[in-house]
Amino acid sequence: MAMFKTDPVRPAEYRAFERPLPEWFRGSALGIFVHWGPYSVPAWAEPTGELGAVPREEWYAHNPYAEWYANTIRIEGSPAHRHQQEVHGGAPYDDFLDQWKAEEFDADEVLAVVAATGAGYFIPTTKHHDGVTLWDAPATDGRNTVARGPQRDLIAEFADATRARGLRFGVYYSGGLDWHFSDLPPIDRDDAPAPDDLAYAEYAHDHVIDLIDRYRPDILWGDIRWPQAGIEPGPKSLAHAFQEFYDAVPEGVVNDRWGESHWDFRTSEYVHGTAVEVGEAWENCRGIGLSFGHNRNEGPEHLLTADEAVRLLVDVVSRGGNLLLNIGLEASGRIPDAQRQTLEGLGEWNQRFGHAVFGARPEPRLQPSDEPWVRWTRTDGAVHAVTDQPGSIRLSDPDRLLDESSARIGDLPVPASRDGDAIVVEVADAATPVAISFRPRD
Repeated sequence: MAMFKTDPVRPAEYRAFERPLPEWFRGSALGIFVHWGPYSVPAWAEPTGELGAVPREEWYAHNPYAEWYANTIRIEGSPAHRHQQEVHGGAPYDDFLDQWKAEEFDADEVLAVVAATGAGYFIPTTKHHDGVTLWDAPATDGRNTVARGPQRDLIAEFADATRARGLRFGVYYSGGLDWHFSDLPPIDRDDAPAPDDLAYAEYAHDHVIDLIDRYRPDILWGDIRWPQAGIEPGPKSLAHAFQEFYDAVPEGVVNDRWGESHWDFRTSEYVHGTAVEVGEAWENCRGIGLSFGHNRNEGPEHLLTADEAVRLLVDVVSRGGNLLLNIGLEASGRIPDAQRQTLEGLGEWNQRFGHAVFGARPEPRLQPSDEPWVRWTRTDGAVHAVTDQPGSIRLSDPDRLLDESSARIGDLPVPASRDGDAIVVEVADAATPVAISFRPRD
């Protein structure tokens, strides 16, 4: 699969889809992801660590992703299996679908919070690995949120609210896994079998075509891979789905988790797959916590603070990427309070300093630093140093690229002087990182 590989190869039949990355995506800097499903009812996982930091031999039985609950509870001896027996009496997973009511869900309210972050796009899960669809998808035989649980087309509500706020709308679809359709054993290792047959490939193809026809998404965000039987060209192949997508949405983009087929941009996840974070066509995704789905076991120590989210966003943008930051909605449809605080704090920072990230490019001639923490970006006519150190700051500028007399924070000039290979800037005490902007000499 192309996912996380440093040297994926497009098959000849997919090369026709190659084209420059649309500027709207490249300049967005920030997208917001939402994971929401029946797994939000138990909302349970072990907060063991970030993907890429937990040993692979421990990952599946001790999975920190609450959205993997349907798999983890089937691994004998896992803490999730014990939890399901002790708390839920070993009930079938689909009981959670019927218990999921989304009684407090207001898509407009969720998107108001999302839009306030400054994000350029929004992507909800339409079908995760449990196979439950959040719209009335073809051939699901009522195993969807229109027929059961919320009894609503949640994707339509998300799409309408997203576009009403002026954001681009994307859809997440798990093509590589479907634990309900495939009826395979639980995944307990990296090389566990996944559905590759033609029946599943055509089923998934029809779902993607339906998403395109109904919602005209700007982003197709696949996950894990695509069934191998659907890669070869044909009337229900992935190539056909991509052609339908680009015909309907010429400025649309797709990620790299559709098997080794085609992609417009690469993706990393938490600290896993970071070797693909090169150039200016990549995106890092992660939750505010250690899980994408809502996890009641997560405390403040597991969540990004607003300042940490700011530093992550700036770091990603300074290296040429976008950040896709995830919310795990509660079963009721509410944004958890702690996650909302992070989003609101990120939005407040972006209101003041978003000029340093939105539409920004890396400035490779100036080097980042961790002591003090400094990251560099560039926009038309300005170079920005983002730092979280107050007081007197030395910014290395050995090639004298910057005009020190032009130093500003927002609209206000700040004292700055040249000292050999550095510019010394005096920054008042601040509770959050600041962006110091300069006029370049070139």
